[in-house]
Amino acid sequence: MIQFNTVLKKFTQKGEKSGWVYIEIPALLAEKLNPGVKVAYRVKGKINDHIICLTAILPMGGGDFILPTNSEIRKKIRRQEGALVTVELEIDDTPLQLSEDLMECLTDVPEALAYFNTLPGSHQNYFSKWIESAKTVDTRARRISQAVQGLSLGMGYPETIRYFRKKAEK
Repeated sequence: MIQFNTVLKKFTQKGEKSGWVYIEIPALLAEKLNPGVKVAYRVKGKINDHIICLTAILPMGGGDFILPTNSEIRKKIRRQEGALVTVELEIDDTPLQLSEDLMECLTDVPEALAYFNTLPGSHQNYFSKWIESAKTVDTRARRISQAVQGLSLGMGYPETIRYFRKKAEK
């Protein structure tokens, strides 16, 4: 486990990460947490007193990593960009639980299930988390339908999201 104090930072112009608020994990600390690993992996722990789990830290080059902090996390810790936070992190090896509803629907569309099974576990989890985060039954059903359609067309999570966003804009 690593513990440190840091300031919440925000990307201004960083491609797809523009506008993200994040915690920087310097190479020295990342090496203590997971020696020799230079790819994204899941962590658990605390930001201030807020417990986090099933959250990935992302490599930024040179051994540094970031931990994105979405608006939900920032609301719970009551902090915004520029605020000082206390961070405790350790590797999270908890098995991922995929959405039961998604898996049930995928069994009805074999080509979608076959493509889903070729995706890395982290990419499968993107679909699952997106579906499970729906606040209404209608939204959940729409997301499951879009996921199954996207997967049957051989699209991963980001391609599926972009595809259906463009369709909705027309």
